[in-house]
Amino acid sequence: MAFWLVVIILLVVAGALLVIPVMRQKTDLQVTTRDELNKAIYQDRLSELAADEAQGVIAQQPELIQELQQNLLTDIPQQSSEEVSPINRWALLPGVVILVVVSVGLYLKTGGLSQVQAWHQVEAQMPELRARVANERAEPLTMEEVARLGLGLRTSLQQDAGNVNDWMVLGRVGMALNNATTATQAFAKAYQLAPDNDDVRFGYAEVLTRSNDPQDNQLATRMLRTIVGQDHSNLRAMSLLAFNAFEQGDFKQAIGAWEVMLKLLPAGDSRIEVIKRSIAQAKSQAGQETATLRIEVSLSSDAAQKLPQQGMLVISVTDGANPVPVAVKQLPLSRFPLSVVLDDSNAMMPERLLSSLQQVNVRARISLDGTANSQSGDWFGESGVQNFGGKEQPQTIHVQINKQIP
Repeated sequence: MAFWLVVIILLVVAGALLVIPVMRQKTDLQVTTRDELNKAIYQDRLSELAADEAQGVIAQQPELIQELQQNLLTDIPQQSSEEVSPINRWALLPGVVILVVVSVGLYLKTGGLSQVQAWHQVEAQMPELRARVANERAEPLTMEEVARLGLGLRTSLQQDAGNVNDWMVLGRVGMALNNATTATQAFAKAYQLAPDNDDVRFGYAEVLTRSNDPQDNQLATRMLRTIVGQDHSNLRAMSLLAFNAFEQGDFKQAIGAWEVMLKLLPAGDSRIEVIKRSIAQAKSQAGQETATLRIEVSLSSDAAQKLPQQGMLVISVTDGANPVPVAVKQLPLSRFPLSVVLDDSNAMMPERLLSSLQQVNVRARISLDGTANSQSGDWFGESGVQNFGGKEQPQTIHVQINKQIP
């Protein structure tokens, strides 16, 4: 309401600047015409002749008066001067209307009115969204509702910047929306406000482990070690510490954390098999017991002419019998030919490593939309089934992309 009041006042001021100068114009301006000037000169001259006659200076006053009259008649203009009529004030009304219409139209076009209205709707929905987040039995929020919740939280935090719980929820919203910047900044603010809160520390560490910045990963390691040092039975922190160590290439620490988890988990827990496979993969990585496969990809002349501007190069390796890939690597399109190296770190599942294969079939595909599934119009090429010696016999396989999916 205050905004529209300001807009109305500004429009009234702008209209006044257009109308007031005309309203102040005098409508009764007296224009001195040529006839009036001649008459004044004639009267002055008659007065002078009367004074001269009284003093005896002249003796032929009638002749002089007649001469004055004749000069006056001679100097009368043939057409009278045209009177300039003042501007009609109502003529300014279209200008004022155009001013208002253009101003309001520009605001509606560029002022983000729809965004403001959506913002007000989000503010009205915040109590309901908060209640659904707090109630585990309530219907989960859709991604659109999660985005609205984030907008509402940012608004409320402008008024109450010390609300640790809202900062944590905003951080989780950022994680749900895959917005690393929002998640990191929100949890960092919550950690700044409550550094001793276990939930805050764990949430912040979880965000830092997902970061691509090595410094963030190192900070997460220090925080998780502190949490585990205070509570040796904290499986959440232990699992996150192992994952973070594995991603950083610290396989020894990852194995140690997973082995501690195996001792803490009860018998029959479904997580035991997953952890065992993770330990096996980490040991394989730590001992360099891994196979490498160099793949050289080239394009046929037809594929080179129809290469899209954007897309992804998807390289997959199977055992030649099972169509499910053992290893996959995605790369943005670049110059061809190119060389790519795959190893056990590119495995899809810990129990199926590249080093365990006896034969391989390599497929290279250009995905137009960047998805893993094949689409009509994608170009691809295959090497065919070839023997693979693993670590003992590193080898290079050539693949030419020369076919198109109909």
